[in-house]
Amino acid sequence: MTQPAPDAPKRVILLQRASSYRGQAFKAAAERLGVEVVIGVDIHPDLAKHWHVTLNLQFDEPDKAAAAIVEFARRRPVQAVLAVDDSAALVAAKASRQLGLRHNSPDAALAARNKFEMRRMFAAAGVPSPQFRLCQMADNPAQLAAEVRYPCVVKPLLLSGSRGVIRANNPAEFVDAFRVLARMLAEMASAPGSDQILVEDFIPGFEVALEGIIDRGKLKVLALFDKPDPLDGPLFEETIYVTPSRLPAGVQQAIADCATQAAVAVGLAMGPVHAELRVNEAGPWLVEIAGRSIGGLCSRTLNFGLEGISLEELILRQAIGLNIDSLGREAQARGVMMIPIPHAGMLRAVHGVEQAAAVPGIDSVEITAKANQPLVPLPKGDSYLGFIFAAGSEPGAVETALRQAHQQLRFDIEELLPLL
Repeated sequence: MTQPAPDAPKRVILLQRASSYRGQAFKAAAERLGVEVVIGVDIHPDLAKHWHVTLNLQFDEPDKAAAAIVEFARRRPVQAVLAVDDSAALVAAKASRQLGLRHNSPDAALAARNKFEMRRMFAAAGVPSPQFRLCQMADNPAQLAAEVRYPCVVKPLLLSGSRGVIRANNPAEFVDAFRVLARMLAEMASAPGSDQILVEDFIPGFEVALEGIIDRGKLKVLALFDKPDPLDGPLFEETIYVTPSRLPAGVQQAIADCATQAAVAVGLAMGPVHAELRVNEAGPWLVEIAGRSIGGLCSRTLNFGLEGISLEELILRQAIGLNIDSLGREAQARGVMMIPIPHAGMLRAVHGVEQAAAVPGIDSVEITAKANQPLVPLPKGDSYLGFIFAAGSEPGAVETALRQAHQQLRFDIEELLPLL
């Protein structure tokens, strides 16, 4: 690869899905840093031409996509290749390795995305995590139901955002959950891993999310979010995140240690890390770890350093070789509510946004769902109605503000008649 001149503008390739919320935040961060961003998108070729996409890639063909990135970089050298979400992590790792850029290994990128590989590596390294077994979509669920322990959770290998994750408390619920997920995966037959289902023990406890970045081989905790709403199933729709955590300092340290152990187990060596853990009387348990930053618009809750730089800028700073040691999170408490979809249907109207935004402590209310478009809730859906953001002097006040604001909102959702 031809290296740019020392005074040449820095350039980063950012890989994202067309539906990603995150692209604009990265673009704004890059503009502030004077970094050129080239977007690599997984999109149909016809739409790519219409939207004038510079780098059109197929993330489910990682070798082909990586080769296209390498060819692009030969003409226009880059300092980093970053994946916005899990779907492009393997592509970014493969391309970075070929270009000689700092990167996580392809094996680590795959393990941080594939839930079975992740569980296998956790078990080998002694990371506290649930017992598990890999099943085939074609397996007889009634036979499996007699063999698994309850309560348990069935989940897909590669999907994120709680899609397809269902709890079962007994054999009848297991059979129903397995069949629901199998039908869902059958509709995604072209996706890798869509013919396999992971079954694992349900871990009770209080759930948290850890946002971090691995720098020079060490995990730096950027924020620990409490999830005050119980996530006990049967579905696992996430709603409220609040930081800083209200857990005791010793528990928070144990969570950080567990996340560090998990990152080492799967081989993550640099870049952003997002981990989900459960905490009970036995301590923290690792649910999942990903080599990416927090999803949706949730990164808006995080600001760093005296200048209040964004999480996206922090990630870009590390990627282009700038020092991030002194950039700690602001002291103010912040939170976000991912507005859940109550039921399937066609969104016709949203009421109460101004009233919700006027609740003391609320920063903004962002409705991201579009009117006159169908809404798909979990377990199939992969989006929210929108996001509510709040700030305050302490986490309890932030949580209260988010709940009060949500109570102001009303959604007119018209039920769709089934096709005959």
